[in-house]
Amino acid sequence: MTDNRQERIRRRAHAIWEQAGRPDGAHQQHWDQAAAEIDGGESRPKAKTARPKAPAAAKAKPKDNKPKAAKPRKGSAS
Repeated sequence: MTDNRQERIRRRAHAIWEQAGRPDGAHQQHWDQAAAEIDGGESRPKAKTARPKAPAAAKAKPKDNKPKAAKPRKGSAS
């Protein structure tokens, strides 16, 4: 492991630990997460990972096809 990579992982693991509220006993999970982020980030540009878009039909809320009741108009007492 190169010193530069290890240092980057160390710094990222520390940041993850702080963001998690500095819990005791989770150092290996933080190290593994940091290593995965660093190793995964080396092969692609630093950009947000795009999530695959769901089909439009899955996003759309089901429409209520019931007719709406008419509201009485103000000031139209005949």
